[in-house]
Amino acid sequence: MPQTEGNELPWRIDNDGVTISVRLTPKGGRDAIDGIGELSDGRSVLLARVRSVPEDGAANQALLKLLAKATGVPASAADLVSGHTSRLKTVRLAGEGSGIAEALTALLAAGSRGPNKRGKKA
Repeated sequence: MPQTEGNELPWRIDNDGVTISVRLTPKGGRDAIDGIGELSDGRSVLLARVRSVPEDGAANQALLKLLAKATGVPASAADLVSGHTSRLKTVRLAGEGSGIAEALTALLAAGSRGPNKRGKKA
């Protein structure tokens, strides 16, 4: 299982899904999950980037789509809980929590950066 220095993962599992702390980089050149980072206050975050610009919620929607696809949940199961205008966001993925967490763990363990336009890993 991926770990940070504090052995804390950036997601919490509960009965009906997973809540993820994310640091998003809009206009990041590609849609990808880059790993786990640590904020200056010691909190762990999932590092993500999207090609979309941070206008009219486009980057937020791209993030939700990226996380849904990466974890195998329907796009309708992804919701932005907080951070609508900030780089630091809280995302809720509804579904079977342990399965979503396993998908995130596998994605990070494989070092995946997400599919590029040709469907290959970047």
